[in-house]
Amino acid sequence: MLWLMLHLSYQGNTSDINCPPRCQCFTPTKVMCSEESMRSMPMNISTQVKELVIMTTGMTHLGSITMQYSRHLTKLVFFNNLLQDVSTMAFDRLTGLEELEISGNSWLDCLNPGTFSKQRNLTKLLLNFNRFKSLNDSLFSSLQKLRTLQLKGNIISHLPRQLFQNLKSLKLGYNMINVLLPDTFHNISHVKELCLQGNQISYLPQGVFSHLQKLEELNLRSNLITNVSSGTFPVGLKELDLKGNRLVQLSPDSFGHLTSLTHLFLSMNQLTNLPEDVFRNLTGLQNLDLSENQLTSLPGTIFQDLTNIEIVHLQNNNLSSLEAMLFEDQAFLEQLYLSENNLQTLPQGFFDAFLHENVMRLHRNPWSCDCHMLYLYDYVSEHGHLVEDLSNVYCKGPEPLRGQGLVSLERDQLVCPGNKPNPSKCTVQFINDNMTIKCKVTKCSPLRLMVHFKEGDGTTTEYIMKKDWAESSQCSNGTITLTV
Repeated sequence: MLWLMLHLSYQGNTSDINCPPRCQCFTPTKVMCSEESMRSMPMNISTQVKELVIMTTGMTHLGSITMQYSRHLTKLVFFNNLLQDVSTMAFDRLTGLEELEISGNSWLDCLNPGTFSKQRNLTKLLLNFNRFKSLNDSLFSSLQKLRTLQLKGNIISHLPRQLFQNLKSLKLGYNMINVLLPDTFHNISHVKELCLQGNQISYLPQGVFSHLQKLEELNLRSNLITNVSSGTFPVGLKELDLKGNRLVQLSPDSFGHLTSLTHLFLSMNQLTNLPEDVFRNLTGLQNLDLSENQLTSLPGTIFQDLTNIEIVHLQNNNLSSLEAMLFEDQAFLEQLYLSENNLQTLPQGFFDAFLHENVMRLHRNPWSCDCHMLYLYDYVSEHGHLVEDLSNVYCKGPEPLRGQGLVSLERDQLVCPGNKPNPSKCTVQFINDNMTIKCKVTKCSPLRLMVHFKEGDGTTTEYIMKKDWAESSQCSNGTITLTV
């Protein structure tokens, strides 16, 4: 990936560049060196070089970088090497560095205090996918201009109280952090992005994030969090990711003050129900993911006044029914996923509030293809191009239609067993002395047609016709005839 990025940034002819062995000089200022037999830093690199990448080499030790060009470097990357040790003097001469990366070294388990003592201009430091177990309190204390720090994919379990300062972006994902203290992030009040996904955090102490007034994105996915209390998050938060935790329930005020929130991810938890007003004040919400929980129902007003929502994911739950007016305030909804639930039908008027064509998923529900399905059938007939995987929307019942695709049915097959003949659909004919009555009825369940004739003397004569349809017949409309 790094090689490709450098290659794409090529701007001139490399034939005039004096390039060291085992290196590729894409431009006079950008060089990459990569060869497994390489054991030390390259020599004779031009003083024009500003960016140097050392990747996939056999280097195990990084001593003091004393090349004469070193003071001109602004970006230095060590990626996917075999480093086991980095000298505290390694970067002493690289005073102009603005970006430094030491990542992908599976044997590198520590950096000593003082390693970055001369990097006063460093703004970006990436230390991902090494084997750091702990971090010294003063490791980054000299980096007053540092704004981006990444420590992803290490085995860090504990964060010192005063470790971080002045950062705008901090990424600590995929470590072994299990405890956060109320003042862990005390010195980074200006941070905008904080990523803690893939750790072992089970408890969020009161105030741990609330003072981070500039924080816009907080990633806590794939932890062990069981509860979210009121006031945990700062009011200016825009994106909150709690996917893949152990949330069983939410309180009405879990997110009540987050009026700036636009993205909320709650999928892959253990939620079985939600308070009616849990999202009540999230008026800026645009994207809500509740998929892969255990929800059995939703309060009818849970999305009330959330007029900015564009995406709602409810797939992979246990929803068996939805209120007709559930989305009455979401006129401009763009994406609605209802697949893999226990829905048998959708109520009349469910889609009526939508003014915008929205992409939908309906498959893997036990749809009951009877007369209650007519509303959904008509909607799909007109908007089928918006339903993803429509060919896999199958009928679970009634029995004659089990396993058939909804789009393969005719509308008059969607009937309810036991429907009585509608007198308005019966016709009477007189031919000679015979009277014939024809009625359109439902061919599905046993039927009895009874006709009363009133004679001139006031007496009544009754005629009865019974009809048992063959079990193999599909539910549909048909005609029966009674001649008397």
